[in-house]
Amino acid sequence: MNAHAPARLLAISALAILGSVFMPSAALAADTHQHDAHPAVLTLDHGAKWQTDAALRKGMEAIRNSLAKAMPEVHAGRFDNAQYGALAQSIEGQVGYIVKNCKLKPEADQVLHAIIAEIGQGVDVIGGRAGGTQREEGVVHLARTLDDYAAHFDHPGWKGLNTGH
Repeated sequence: MNAHAPARLLAISALAILGSVFMPSAALAADTHQHDAHPAVLTLDHGAKWQTDAALRKGMEAIRNSLAKAMPEVHAGRFDNAQYGALAQSIEGQVGYIVKNCKLKPEADQVLHAIIAEIGQGVDVIGGRAGGTQREEGVVHLARTLDDYAAHFDHPGWKGLNTGH
């Protein structure tokens, strides 16, 4: 991502959304990650999907694969609290990897931050940190967020998830 843009409100808000959910090394990487002050929104690159880099593709594929593996057990009601916690931690680790290693142009970086914010909201639900919400809803939220990612980023070979909802 763009390390030359001035640190602004977006970096602070992204960290606030994700809270202390990242591993310490990922939190440090996120803290030094620089962003523009404009709110992140999902847009296309003049009608085309944004380009990705290897780090973004690797992290997003790992998130997708973790969800795909968990979904049958989640939908069957056989996913327990420890499994939800482990899933949340795994996804947090991948987001930390993306934040630390992904290098996109500033405009694409802004769009990615909207995706990352949505992932953070889903992870909070999965991790049991969002009161009044079923953890399964976090899995569905993340699957839909991955659909948004696919609609806005050029990720060759990307496979969506069937949420059953």
